[in-house]
Amino acid sequence: MSGEHVAPRTRPAVAVSRAVLAVLVLLTGVTLLLGYANKARCTGPEFDESGRSQPDYGVRMERDVCYSDIQHLWIGRSIDQHVFPYVSGSISPEGQLRGGSVEYPVLTGLLIWGGALFAETDAAFLLGSALLMAPFGLATGYLLGRLTRWRALLWAIGPPVVLYAFHNWDLPVVACAVAAVFVVHGLRSDRSLAQRSTVAAVLLGLGFAFKLYPGAFVLPLALYVLVAAHPGRLEWRAALRVPVAAALTVVLVNLPFALAGYEGWRASFTFQQLRKVDFTTNSIWFWGFRPRSDPDDVGFQSLMDWLSPTLVLLSFAVAVAVGWWRWRRDGVYPWVGVSAAMLCGFLLLHKVHSPQYTLWLLPFFVLVQVPWSVIGAYLIADVAMGIGIFRWYYHLHAGLGTSIYDGFSAQAVTIGVWGRAALLVVLFVLFLRIPDRIAATPPPRRSPLAETVA
Repeated sequence: MSGEHVAPRTRPAVAVSRAVLAVLVLLTGVTLLLGYANKARCTGPEFDESGRSQPDYGVRMERDVCYSDIQHLWIGRSIDQHVFPYVSGSISPEGQLRGGSVEYPVLTGLLIWGGALFAETDAAFLLGSALLMAPFGLATGYLLGRLTRWRALLWAIGPPVVLYAFHNWDLPVVACAVAAVFVVHGLRSDRSLAQRSTVAAVLLGLGFAFKLYPGAFVLPLALYVLVAAHPGRLEWRAALRVPVAAALTVVLVNLPFALAGYEGWRASFTFQQLRKVDFTTNSIWFWGFRPRSDPDDVGFQSLMDWLSPTLVLLSFAVAVAVGWWRWRRDGVYPWVGVSAAMLCGFLLLHKVHSPQYTLWLLPFFVLVQVPWSVIGAYLIADVAMGIGIFRWYYHLHAGLGTSIYDGFSAQAVTIGVWGRAALLVVLFVLFLRIPDRIAATPPPRRSPLAETVA
């Protein structure tokens, strides 16, 4: 008799759940199409002998705010020559990459090579790269929907996805980070937390091999396993599996490239070490210390080489320590919130803050219950920066006024840089204060009843 009452109630829940996910994925697809159309405005209609869009590509990419690293790097990294990445590459003492080396970790290098495989122009390269990355963007929308339902609209229709989905090669790394959270807290399975977290660690290791930053989340995940695998006692063995699995993943992915061409593989790391603070980095260090932040100021650049990473690591330590204090007080280690706070520390204090980094932060707005007013303020500051910086570049290169008194572009950049910086400080605190509902949720188990009410 009870079964007759349960069945009618649970069947609509399944339909609604599937409908929600379908809507979220569909909206994500539409947003990705808008993102591609936004960047494709810079392509064609003509091309020179190297496959570079003409006419006036150098002007249009800034004036029309359609610049994409994907299209731009078609020239200058041997991508247009279809050279397999890293194996025969190198870097000059001045920091010029040669012979197939790119400034990104190896999985992104493979993605770049794959996107260019059938391309002969920068437009075809942009399209090929978009086709490779779009499934990762759709998967992110789906996984966030599974974890948070309608709050995932922040990703599905978020302005940052339109602005940055195809600005660089970031959708795969975002998908890896979100998938790691999903495996631990969203996947219906009979696996233990230790086993789930090992799989999540592999995903974070793959993320590291795309863009590095998910590697920072390994420590909070390990601490979460330490205290949550068996409540009431510390599970050191289970916790140690997390960094070991992540490290082995990174080694296994990188080792073939390091063995096949160590100099070309090492060049990607050397490039980042040699990168100077300048007007392309968009960090508080450049804008806050002008004119000392000139790339020719050796003393300032040397200071940044150690000060910036030191402060980033210090922010990581503070986030991890506050998370531990939260566990002692509340009984839950908020590893998702701690990871989000660590990312805020990086975005604020690193010497480079590329526009597309907002894609890294956006899923944490979905996963943690950040106040909508703060999210809205951050997205406004980000849009101001994302549009204003390229208009500012256009004014700079065209010899027009670039001071805050000369018009919208400089004013938008000012709002973007300092508004975003202030909000990152606020977010750092909020991510560590707000209850981490994801981390507090026990991993779902597979059972006939669970499958019925999923």
